Order: sequence, then C-alpha cells, then structure tokens
Amino acid sequence: MKRDVKMLEEISALFIKSGAKTVTMDDIAREFGISKKTLYQKYKNKEVLLEEVLMHSIEKLLLKMKGLDNKIDNAVERMFARDQEIENMSETNDSIMIRQLTKYYPQIFNKHMLYFTESFSEILIDNIKRGRKQKLYRENFDEVMYAKLFAQLVMTYHTSPVLDRKEITRDNYHQQSLDFYMNAITTDKGKAIMENLAS
Repeated sequence: MKRDVKMLEEISALFIKSGAKTVTMDDIAREFGISKKTLYQKYKNKEVLLEEVLMHSIEKLLLKMKGLDNKIDNAVERMFARDQEIENMSETNDSIMIRQLTKYYPQIFNKHMLYFTESFSEILIDNIKRGRKQKLYRENFDEVMYAKLFAQLVMTYHTSPVLDRKEITRDNYHQQSLDFYMNAITTDKGKAIMENLAS
C-alpha cells in the first residue's frame, strides 16, 4: 500500500503534540473528517499506524542526512554541519510522543530505534571511509564498532540512568558526544579543521 505522506505528517504532528497513547483512532478519524471504518481500512489498528508514522519520520530524517552527505565533501565539516530541519526532527525526541512510545509501545519503539541506529551507523561508516581518503581520520580503528558506539551514544540521552537532564541539555550532550567521537578518530589534519570550525 502506497503511503499517504500528507496524512502521516499530520498524524505525526498529532502524536508529537498529544502523545502516542493519548491520541485515539477516534481522534484521528475526527481530525480528518473520515469515518473510523475508512481509517481502519487504511490502517488495521493503531499499532500499524504508529509503525507507519515512525517509519515515515525515520526515512525522512535519513534522507536529509544523506542529502547533507552529498552537499558537503569534507568529512569533518559534514559531521559538524547543522541542518534546521534535522534539528527540528531531532527535537521531537523531547516530545510526549516519544515518552509514551517507550512506556506503552516498547516493542514498536525498540524495533524502529534499532532500524534508525543501524541506518545511522551506515551513514557514519561512509563518512569514516571518506575521511580516511581525505587523510582526516585515523586508519587504526574499527569503523563499524566506532560508528555503532557513536550512534548508541547519541541515542541514549533520554534513557541513560546516569545523566542528570537538569544539568545537561540535549543539545549540549549531543555536542559533547560529537566532540568526544571526533577527537577519537581525527588525524592532526582533521583536528586542525575542527579547530577552524570552532573558532
């Protein structure tokens, strides 16, 4: 079945605003001015709808990340590039939707986070290969392991029991994680680019 992108975007906005558990199929049918029967013909149940919304959001985010890869050749500059749309999508991690997904739909949440983490790791591995060709990244580390470690690190802000989220903001945590990772993999040439970007 072809995705109804506009509908998924609007349903996603509802979930982000009010929560995955809170918004009912009745609410969605009412919002779109359609019968529940029509909605259930499109999506067998709420779980299927949630899966579609999550998959659409993740694929949109990954597409934006790959777009930046194509726009920015320098591997170090690419890692520090900011994109407002990606920032906005990432901010939805702070939403009630994510909190309710982890609590009430853990299997759906974990399945999609695993897919995102693996896909994000692939993007990081491509960046490492590019950076090595450009002599910006060291050769003597396992790119698959490092990519997975970094992907895991940036995904744990909301779930880590050791982080005091009153003390460190999500943006600050992500920036510190990126600095930590990049300092671990860059050559002197790569570090010089990092210093220029920071100044």
